[in-house]
Amino acid sequence: MEKVLYLVSGGIDSPVAAYLGIESGWRPVFLYFDNTPFTGANTKERALRTIERVTRVSGIKGETIIVPHGRDLKIIVGRCKRNFSCLLCKRMMYRKAERIADKYGCGAIVTGEILGEQASQTLRNLILDSAVVRTPILRPLLGMNKLEVEGIAKEIGTFEISTSKAQPCSAAAVKARTRAKPEELEREERNIPFKELVEEGIRGAVKIGSP
Repeated sequence: MEKVLYLVSGGIDSPVAAYLGIESGWRPVFLYFDNTPFTGANTKERALRTIERVTRVSGIKGETIIVPHGRDLKIIVGRCKRNFSCLLCKRMMYRKAERIADKYGCGAIVTGEILGEQASQTLRNLILDSAVVRTPILRPLLGMNKLEVEGIAKEIGTFEISTSKAQPCSAAAVKARTRAKPEELEREERNIPFKELVEEGIRGAVKIGSP
C-alpha cells in the first residue's frame, strides 16, 4: 500500500475521506492540528475517536501525529484581516502537513474538503490553498454532496462521533472571502512568520499509535 497523510479534524467529512482512501489502498498516517485555545479538548478527543473508528472498520492501523496550531491562529487573528482567517489557517496547515508527509514517506495529502461546502472551499480558494505546497492534495469527497457523505459516515460508524458536542473554532473567518486573490493572501502573509511557525509546529509534533 502506498502511504499517504490524512488530515482529520473530527468533523463529518475528513473521517469519511480517510476511510475511502484506505479502501482505495492508501496506507494511513493521520494528522490532527491542535487549535487550542481556539478549540477545546473535546474537539481533539472527537478527532481521535473518529480515527480509532476508521482504523477499526478498515482493519488498517497507522500512526497519528498531533501538531500544535494554536499560535498560528493567534497570530492570524491578531495581525490579519478576519475574512481571510480560514484561508490563511489552511495554507499554514498545508505547509506543516507537507513537512510531516516528507518525514513519514507519504506521497500525498488527503483531505475531506467538498467543493463549495464552506466559503474556504470554493474552487478558487482550494486552488489558492494548494498553491503553497508541492505535495499532491487528494480530495476523495470533492464532488459529493453532504447527504452522500453523511450516508457513508453512518455506515462506518463515524457520524455519531463527528456530530457529538465539541467547541467550534473561535478563530473562524467573519464574512469569509469566497473568491480571494493571490496577491491578497500574499499581502496578509507578510504579517505571519510562517517559516518560523512551520518549524515550531514540526518540533512540537507528537506521535501516538503504531504503524
